[in-house]
Amino acid sequence: MELNSKRRNYIFWALQLLGWGFINSVSIFVVKGLSPQLLLYSVVMGTFLGIFSTSLLRWYLKQNVQFESFGGKDFIKILIAFLLTALVFGALNTLFGFLYVKFGPTLTEAEHNMFKTYDNLGIQVLNSLFLIGAWTVTYLVIKLLLKLNQDRIERLELNTHLKQAQLNTLKGQINPHFMFNSLNNIRGLMLEDVERSREMLTKLSEILRYSLTKNNINAISVREELEVVDNYIELSKIQFEDRLQFIENVNSDTLDLQIPPMIIQLLIENAIKHGISNLKQGGTITLNIKKEEAILLIEVKNTGKLQIAKNSTQLGLKNIEQRLKLLYADKASFVLEEVSDEVVAHIKIPLA
Repeated sequence: MELNSKRRNYIFWALQLLGWGFINSVSIFVVKGLSPQLLLYSVVMGTFLGIFSTSLLRWYLKQNVQFESFGGKDFIKILIAFLLTALVFGALNTLFGFLYVKFGPTLTEAEHNMFKTYDNLGIQVLNSLFLIGAWTVTYLVIKLLLKLNQDRIERLELNTHLKQAQLNTLKGQINPHFMFNSLNNIRGLMLEDVERSREMLTKLSEILRYSLTKNNINAISVREELEVVDNYIELSKIQFEDRLQFIENVNSDTLDLQIPPMIIQLLIENAIKHGISNLKQGGTITLNIKKEEAILLIEVKNTGKLQIAKNSTQLGLKNIEQRLKLLYADKASFVLEEVSDEVVAHIKIPLA
């Protein structure tokens, strides 16, 4: 990024020198009868004043105009800066024209005619409005084209990262240990309750189907996600029985809101794996979902301490963080903390 910025600066200064140098060199071919001294003075001083004035304008625009979120105030800032720059440029041209007439060599007739307008600030400002206006429009067009190109590159990178995140999430979703444990638990349950075993096999197949089919999309409804969570809890209860208590507090106005798939299920899985399974007496997992203005708040609390095993890859938690960042940038947040005797996971997702 730093190298790219330096390259842009080099290009900017090169274009400044070439552009203003060309504009001021035109006088060599347009106006006849000028002395070599005046031609050199006009080219050098005109180029310097053009670069000086527009460089100040560029510095102001970069410091004060939000090109990322352009609005009415930014347009007014550009307009005022453009007018002031034209005034400064015109005044400087008048000043240096006067200095040449006053202290320079004797003028020829053609040069006298040329300098007739140099003591007229109004004419110089009008001329400056055209030149600075053309420079400003060119600068803004180039700025827009660069931003469009940058947005295109960022979209391509985002799509690439999303694909990679989806693959990583797929790895985290299908937990081999959970699958083997569930199958073993269901096999043991068949000796006691065949009907319930069939029901649990159905729930397990639904979780597998969900993991595979929803992995290619970036948003589902809270309602769909909760169906998978309920299946996951029911399967986990085969192993933990009364040691696992699950409380669900979900506001009805959140059920049709869109969230990344598997995000709640991964939090529940993390709470069971690193929390409830480590407690002899078991514990409680509480899921709270509500909406506050334009934010969806998801909270998962479980009994226990915030202690993740050293050999844990924390793939589920990393997947959550990565998905939120890729999909919502800095507008979403994920925090995992210990509060009293509970581990609490907070997720905030923007709705607008």
